[in-house]
Amino acid sequence: MTPFSDMRDYVGVPRVASLRLSPDGTRLVSVVQSLNPDGRSYGTSLWEIPLDGRSPYRLTRSVKGEAGAEFTAGGDVLFGSRRPDPTVKDPDEEAPALWLLPMGGGEARQVASRPGGIAGFATGGSVVVFGSDVLAGDEATEADRRKARKDAGISAILHESYPVRYWDHDLGPGEPRLFAGVLGEGRLTGIRDLTPEPGKALTNASYEVVPDGGTVVTTWTVPLPGGELRTELVAIETADGGARRVLAGQDGHDFEGPLAVSPDGRLVACVRSGHASVTEIPRVTLWIVDLATGEGHAAGGDLWPSDMVWAPDSASLYVAADHLGRRPVFRVPADGSEPVRLTPDDAAYSSLNAAPDGSLYALRSAVDRPAGPVRITTGGTGAVEELPSPAPELELPGTLTEVTATADDGAEIRAWLVLPEGASAENPAPFLLWIHGGPLSSWNDWSWRWNPWIMARQGYAVLLPDPCLSTGYGPEMIRRGWADWGPRTHADLMAITDAVLERPEVDAARTAAMGGSFGGYMANWVAGHTDRFKAIVTHASLWHLDQFAGTTDASMYWQREFGRPGTELYTELSPHLSLERITTPMLVIHGDKDYRVPIGEGLRLWWDLQRSGVESKFLYFPDENHWVLKPGNAVVWYETVLAFLAQHVLGQEWKRPESLS
Repeated sequence: MTPFSDMRDYVGVPRVASLRLSPDGTRLVSVVQSLNPDGRSYGTSLWEIPLDGRSPYRLTRSVKGEAGAEFTAGGDVLFGSRRPDPTVKDPDEEAPALWLLPMGGGEARQVASRPGGIAGFATGGSVVVFGSDVLAGDEATEADRRKARKDAGISAILHESYPVRYWDHDLGPGEPRLFAGVLGEGRLTGIRDLTPEPGKALTNASYEVVPDGGTVVTTWTVPLPGGELRTELVAIETADGGARRVLAGQDGHDFEGPLAVSPDGRLVACVRSGHASVTEIPRVTLWIVDLATGEGHAAGGDLWPSDMVWAPDSASLYVAADHLGRRPVFRVPADGSEPVRLTPDDAAYSSLNAAPDGSLYALRSAVDRPAGPVRITTGGTGAVEELPSPAPELELPGTLTEVTATADDGAEIRAWLVLPEGASAENPAPFLLWIHGGPLSSWNDWSWRWNPWIMARQGYAVLLPDPCLSTGYGPEMIRRGWADWGPRTHADLMAITDAVLERPEVDAARTAAMGGSFGGYMANWVAGHTDRFKAIVTHASLWHLDQFAGTTDASMYWQREFGRPGTELYTELSPHLSLERITTPMLVIHGDKDYRVPIGEGLRLWWDLQRSGVESKFLYFPDENHWVLKPGNAVVWYETVLAFLAQHVLGQEWKRPESLS
């Protein structure tokens, strides 16, 4: 399948989003995202992936789609959905509920619902813990109060603590709480509120239930003076009373997800990250806590876990972590011994599931491979066996090559280079530098949103570099660019760009640069510090650091690195101060629902470019967030970017994309 020549085909390709293995290791279920029949939105469904080699088949079908999947102890599948319940009068179809799909087949049935919906769930034995948004006040009248608020047209939210927004949605007026119930015949019974009046402590919480169901372990956010926050790890008893105790809490540190409770119920693994400062980088490590005593210790060395699961014997964990442009699986002994790399390939692994027989199931992807299910042999060489996937295999319009260069300070900078079909010394490809976001991130995985193969199909050679601040290269790589975003990162990017432009199959005379989020910040910085590129595309970009630092949804995080607004770093590192040096044509892209990099950044950048007479265009999405995710808008995004590049890099006449008309 080759969908890269037409964006309408591309946005319609099904995508495997997650995996879940049954406790006995006999069933594997995935969540698959695909285009809805209206072509305007995505829906999700559950698919069974037979372990005997048969083709995957679909388990659920509903207009509202399904979210998440978790096996019960008895082998049934729990999932979240907004589908209406035919057994309930006047169901609130806007609120997602908890549903159960019987192991032996038959229709799914609703097992729990709440006026504020159900968001996330976890199981342990017969106990199910789920999250829900709750309005303060009498629980018996909550549904009526929600309806009255809606009917009165009230959207106001009164905040008394930070934060107020997260990525693309507002926080409140309710508060997230955890509930527990026992799964019996037909429904979840004995449902009880484990966390009355938590405030914002459970906002974006990660939680897991111990195997016997007696305790839920969750992250718990603690407000501090000056708008600061600290995240602790707490244990809450699921029986009546819900006694809570702190498992891990430390000044200047967060204990965060992903979480994993050992099969024997004795240990919980999480991620501990130290709060940064202008002079200190965030030190991140795997942290293992004894559930009985609260004693904890670090494991895994410098690994920064993105996913983890315990081995069946509870003696070690399997951890996926960024590493030199890949995301391998490592075996990490619980006693703190040295980790061992398990998978030897160039892939990025996620959604780890450990089977009772010692094998490991996961999703495997890479820069040149969308996610698909695999079985990993955990002994010996870590052999990886592909399993039949619910999503099609894609034929790529080019090849992937690894390249390196030496920066001016002697550090090695590596990158992936996507070369289009037919690129050669006789037919060199125009060049596109694509800068990743983060900034603590890495170009090591497939991205449906930032996909270089679409650009390769149009003939571009695409460079995906990991400069300073990239993860997977140890703390020194982060330290090199800490509180030195623009100058140090720019030097790294230009070093790897210079090296690639020496290749005969790449055209050094036809070049462009682009990036989103931190990559957009760097696109703006590049525009103000070199005129070597013919065009620059900047998406969801930071432009005026002083303005950004107080309006982003997580001001406390950025101000740890830069200090209070108005201090020296804001003068040294803000791209807007180089406006007078910008001569390169720029395409500015921003979504109004972007709370991480608020729309004010895009509006200010656009106005400054207009005022300065820089040739520019502004692609604005009133209904989109940080990434621009709706299928139709994704089509517009790519078609506009390609038209802009064609005009300035290829020398073609500007052609307004038909999708904008």
